[in-house]
Amino acid sequence: MTYEIIASGFGGQGILFTCKMLAEIGLLDGKEVSWLPSYGPAMRGGTCSCSVRVSEKLIDSPLVTSPNLLIVMNLPSYEKFVPAVKAGGKVFADSSLINSGVKPADGVDCFMLPATKLALDNDLKSMANIIMLGKVFKETGFASMETVEKALKEITAKKPHLFDLNMKALDLGINYSA
Repeated sequence: MTYEIIASGFGGQGILFTCKMLAEIGLLDGKEVSWLPSYGPAMRGGTCSCSVRVSEKLIDSPLVTSPNLLIVMNLPSYEKFVPAVKAGGKVFADSSLINSGVKPADGVDCFMLPATKLALDNDLKSMANIIMLGKVFKETGFASMETVEKALKEITAKKPHLFDLNMKALDLGINYSA
């Protein structure tokens, strides 16, 4: 399976961390990986997005224009990227911040998850992105939990106290059902 992923949201929502995590997991699984961030005035709340490709085959370009996996954390990102999702793809959207009449195309699964609300309700203020990743992992089979945990340990190695918080956030997403 080749994953062509776009993750997008406001600056400060952890979009680049989300994609770094996806790329690290791909590398640990021995896959070919590309990671391409794109952001404007994200430090001021502007929109930030990132493209990730994870594949068994060589990757010809890091740019993703028609994702088969979309993670969106705000309304502008949802409205911009949902129409581009390939048939058979999956959309994961933060329903705490997204209420749109735009619907994915036929053949695209859409998972609405109140990630921001769950993060606030569980004292995980800045981890809505990780909650969303938990849902992504559950619904896609992107990687084994062993690989996810290993990647998370590597990424949080300089701040080991964040490992348990991130695992709690992942579990919230994995176990969420509407």
